[in-house]
Amino acid sequence: MKIQTKDLALTAIYAALYAALVYVTIPFSFNVAQFRIAGALRPGIAKKWILAVGYAIGVVVANFFSPFAGPWDLVFMPLMSFVAGIAGYLAARQFNHNYFISGAVTATIIAVSLSFMFAELHIAPMLLALPYLLVAEQAVCLIGAFAFKLIEKRYKTW
Repeated sequence: MKIQTKDLALTAIYAALYAALVYVTIPFSFNVAQFRIAGALRPGIAKKWILAVGYAIGVVVANFFSPFAGPWDLVFMPLMSFVAGIAGYLAARQFNHNYFISGAVTATIIAVSLSFMFAELHIAPMLLALPYLLVAEQAVCLIGAFAFKLIEKRYKTW
């Protein structure tokens, strides 16, 4: 598999944008009651699988600012972000690279992963955190999917 230079550049921009958006929204980007605006970028993975790599790198960089920075935030969540991105891409590919499908799949995996992490860190029980995280993650990805659809109508992005 050959990766083109433009895809590598797009991946780096995607990672940097994700990390920057988390950084400027730190007050509501961490903890159980998080609402990461940067998550609106996730549906974009529907068009290019390589963006899952950018997403995972962005998560690593962003999580350095986490109050829980450690193996869970710096290894587990980036790994789960990559898995979620690839799963979102593969699901979206079955529906003509649909942003909404990609966002829904990615958001679900991230919500489950986050609630599992919070339970393991004794921050919140998984069943208490999961409903809130599912709603928040789905909402952010829905916003992102709409944004990508609007951008796609105006510009050739890929």
